[in-house]
Amino acid sequence: MWTLRAAGLLCLLAAAAGGPCPRPALPPDTVLSAVGANVTLPCLQWQPEPNGTVSWKLENQAVSSERAVLGASLLLRLVQDSDSGRYSCYVGGCLVRSLRLLVEEPPELPGFSCYRRSHVRDVLCEWQPRRRPSPRTRAVLWVKKWFTGENATEKRCRYFPKVDKFTCRVTVPPSEDDTLLLVSVSVSNGAGSVASKGQVISANRVLKPDPPVNVLVEPVERAPQKLRVNWMYPPSWDSRFYRLHFQVRYRAERSQSYTEADQLRETSLVIHDAWHGERHMVQVRGLEEFGHGSWSEWSQEAVGTPWADPNSPEWQTGSYSSQFPSDYDFYSDTFTGPPGPYSSNTEGTNGEALGVGERSTVPLYTFLVTGGSLFLGTGLLAGIVLRYKKKWRRGSLGQGKASVVVQHPLVLLAPPSPTSPVSEAPLLSPPASPGSVGSTGPFEVTNMDYLLVPQ
Repeated sequence: MWTLRAAGLLCLLAAAAGGPCPRPALPPDTVLSAVGANVTLPCLQWQPEPNGTVSWKLENQAVSSERAVLGASLLLRLVQDSDSGRYSCYVGGCLVRSLRLLVEEPPELPGFSCYRRSHVRDVLCEWQPRRRPSPRTRAVLWVKKWFTGENATEKRCRYFPKVDKFTCRVTVPPSEDDTLLLVSVSVSNGAGSVASKGQVISANRVLKPDPPVNVLVEPVERAPQKLRVNWMYPPSWDSRFYRLHFQVRYRAERSQSYTEADQLRETSLVIHDAWHGERHMVQVRGLEEFGHGSWSEWSQEAVGTPWADPNSPEWQTGSYSSQFPSDYDFYSDTFTGPPGPYSSNTEGTNGEALGVGERSTVPLYTFLVTGGSLFLGTGLLAGIVLRYKKKWRRGSLGQGKASVVVQHPLVLLAPPSPTSPVSEAPLLSPPASPGSVGSTGPFEVTNMDYLLVPQ
């Protein structure tokens, strides 16, 4: 263990300086061999034939003669990793010599990368070797604060056979999210050791959330160009204290290019420019709300198809149009019939704030009730106007007659001649009784002077 620790420290220093990692020394009783080679293990250190029967054992089990040639020297053909172990030579039943055989290749140079799933998780550094490592392979992550005199710390790495990965874990306190760390990986086995180049990281730099989960795509009722997308935060992200903003990309099944909508704070989106009757592929990814780290991987594809009128001929025959969006519906919002050649809108980036191609979903009876109400109201208003127009006209005429004053010229009457007799007839006739003949009212009809006087 001390040898591995010392080798790891030397590897970290060598990695920081850009040099190779020193190879650990093998014990004197160890024989190293590559996979597929032929190996000879001598029973005695000198060549003369031993006196007595020679036998070999591997870990206290007799060596089979199927792949080995037994004798004073043991010949193993095409050795594999399973042939590794301690071989013992017996002469006349007595142990003469014991050798340890290591069958393995030197470790690969680890090309590791580090990431952090959330602010409350540890930093993970992982890599996947090109070939399966031997069971005796050990990996260590060495961590040192950058530009400080502190010693490096050792973090053991674990190999997971199911995913064929090495994983190293680093715990970072919340107060040190921006602290720069120098990290390096040292891998060793019986055939040698190797160290990666040092990397300078911080917990915020390597922040990378997991992809969003439970992505669901649903049609919008009576909207043949809309799709509603919902998703959830990944379980590894604590959404009570830390938020993500999201990016959604989608495409029709027959299209090769994606349309993207980003800067989304909520876990839902309404797509306004979906193709009629076409299956759409939708994916979502997330980024820390302040832009720390990098985007998550895209979620698994979710599939959805816009709403279609089941009574339309296109829906019954399955012959919906999939034409490219046009600019027509950018200005139209009253179309409620089945999709046609003029019923799509311009394709582009979409978000909740966009109203591109949004279609009206108001039922037809609403338009009929509104139109009828407007018609009745207009007729009622017109009747009121005509009614009061006649009254206003009569009032204006009456005021005009009252204001007219007929001017008559004054005629000077000559005084009566003294010789001419004065008429004994009165100027005004005496009032007649209401029931007398020839009377039509309070005035005498025969009195023409009254009628000639302007009223």
